[in-house]
Amino acid sequence: MDLVKHTGGCHCGAVRFEVWTSPDLHVFECNCSICTKKQNLHFIVPKNRFTLLQGLDNLTTYTFNTHIAKHTFCKTCGVQSFYTPRSNPDGYGVAPHCLDPGTVRSVNMEKFGGENWEESMQAHKTIRGMSKQETDIQQ
Repeated sequence: MDLVKHTGGCHCGAVRFEVWTSPDLHVFECNCSICTKKQNLHFIVPKNRFTLLQGLDNLTTYTFNTHIAKHTFCKTCGVQSFYTPRSNPDGYGVAPHCLDPGTVRSVNMEKFGGENWEESMQAHKTIRGMSKQETDIQQ
């Protein structure tokens, strides 16, 4: 897979990051309680492809239920530009709408049945592997 560097961040600019992934994004639209309330669309990347460039001190985290997912957001503007998903605690879910323009070629949307999370995870064949680290990142 060809990787490109995407940059992005929150609304006020306090939080900035870069992420290496395909220019063709596979974005999940989850219908669990929090994703529905936040309209949380996200694509998943391994931790080694994500770098927080600035704003660590400006992040705060919300957790609930199993406390595996870490819903991080900017203390100033409230935008969640990335988070640690319950489905992939070894990676990040990145909000495509928080990327700077110019590096996304296409977006493929997939609905995920988060209302029945355990059942949906069992049935999904590829989501767990999306956060597995690769040693050869072509930059």
